Amino acid sequence: MTLPAEMHVVEIAEPGGPEVLRSSVRRVPKPGAGEIVIRVHAAGVNRPDALQRAGSYAPPLGASDLPGLEAAGEVAAVGPVGSRWQLGDRVCALLPGGGYAEYALTHEDHALPVPAGMDWVAAAGLCETFFTVWSNVFTRGRLAGGESFLVHGGSSGIGTTAIQLAAARGARVFATAGSEAKCQACLDLGAELAVNYRAADFVAAVREATGGKGVDVILDMVGGDYLPRDVRALAPDGRLVMIAHLQGASVELNFSQVMVKRLTITGSTLRPQSVEAKARIADDLRREVWPLLDAGRIAPVLDRTFPLAEAAAAHRRLESSAHVGKIILTVA
Repeated sequence: MTLPAEMHVVEIAEPGGPEVLRSSVRRVPKPGAGEIVIRVHAAGVNRPDALQRAGSYAPPLGASDLPGLEAAGEVAAVGPVGSRWQLGDRVCALLPGGGYAEYALTHEDHALPVPAGMDWVAAAGLCETFFTVWSNVFTRGRLAGGESFLVHGGSSGIGTTAIQLAAARGARVFATAGSEAKCQACLDLGAELAVNYRAADFVAAVREATGGKGVDVILDMVGGDYLPRDVRALAPDGRLVMIAHLQGASVELNFSQVMVKRLTITGSTLRPQSVEAKARIADDLRREVWPLLDAGRIAPVLDRTFPLAEAAAAHRRLESSAHVGKIILTVA
């Protein structure tokens, strides 16, 4: 497979709204040792892409300045010292950036095989959410079968993944969402209870559902005034895992409640983690999660697709919060 010299991409012209995304032409990346180049068929659209576009989430040192943290396609080139992958292999991959393009570079250990029977669009929506959910809910949050789990933003890409994976692994699953239709989507995916946060108090709802005990693990991407409410909603020895703070990163919190209930508060962001850390997550997913995908027991929830050149429209859809599941860019 011969790489062309140039490729079509969508780049960020300057920090700003979706209108700053523009089509351009760039040189095709070349793989170094341990790297692969993927001929992209589809790429996922995620909140960090919009944050980067707005100028508030810079790419790590050495990463592509193009947005796009996940993609699916064929291996088009491998590094100079060999690879675990063969040219033409169908893969989906976590990217350090650069997914809004015809070709994308990533470490070979951050790619996984496209699950059996899955098309490019669905496969492109796997890695950013599954890496995030696995590492935070199951590694940091230590969610186990038989425990209870609450995810905020249950209809988002992260939320729909977390609901399915937690239910498949035997947890009781609760979710919050912003409309009755979104709550129904959460229930359809395996949540036992979905709370419309615009109409009801999730703390009271989950405490009632658990007989007053509270939930064992919460995955929160909202932050702000949700944090003290999360503390009240957690069971003794519960774990709160933060992955974003859409309503603010600072809040006043009464730590006496944390101490009395012996709570653990933790969190992480995925993109800045080391090559080795991301490779460990990929290994866990290959062993623990990919068999569920191969068997069709779980699957990414897809909202809408847009051609690569219409990335601005995809960002408007993302930031409207009207979507349920993943938004995907298709690449010709």
